[in-house]
Amino acid sequence: MPQGQPAVVPQDGLTTRQRRNRPLVMVHTGIGKGKSTAAFGMALRAWNQGWPVGVFQFVKSAKWKVGEENALKVLGASGEGGRVDWHKMGEGWSWIQRDSEQSNEEKAREGWEQVKRDLAAETYRFYVLDEFAYPLHWGWVDTAEVIEVLANRPGTQHVVITGRNAPAELCEFADLVTDMSKVRHPMDAGQKGQRGIEW
Repeated sequence: MPQGQPAVVPQDGLTTRQRRNRPLVMVHTGIGKGKSTAAFGMALRAWNQGWPVGVFQFVKSAKWKVGEENALKVLGASGEGGRVDWHKMGEGWSWIQRDSEQSNEEKAREGWEQVKRDLAAETYRFYVLDEFAYPLHWGWVDTAEVIEVLANRPGTQHVVITGRNAPAELCEFADLVTDMSKVRHPMDAGQKGQRGIEW
């Protein structure tokens, strides 16, 4: 892709502008660090364009203080870019399944129902479905239904989904898929996460 030029221009009847402005579905998956971080970086770009941004955290604890949450909320309230709404769907569970699995499954489904309502109402222009790949991988939310809803969403709503083990069907459907691989991580040497790096 030299100088941002596509290698192939499809014969789809769209103008260059129409093709450029197509709404995208993006997936950040893999075992490496940076999936959510990259999605929040895209949310910053969306905010800068004046787009309303909806962040839906499906797995991380509602009590977890995520650095990007504070930054995006402050920016969203500044009146300079788009508004930012942050929705926390989990209650203290992480990507490792815990004993309260049934409750977590219900919360994941409820979260997906809210996303469906917002997509239908075109509430946001940019959606971050953070760690949503996990409920799909575990079968808590039906991947085929998610693909169908995303394929038929109205308007120009961009959606980025993060999390390990994104289903193959979702990756096949998505417009952009990034697989974050790990070469080395401080945890390999016994170092826990630290402020400013992990959160």
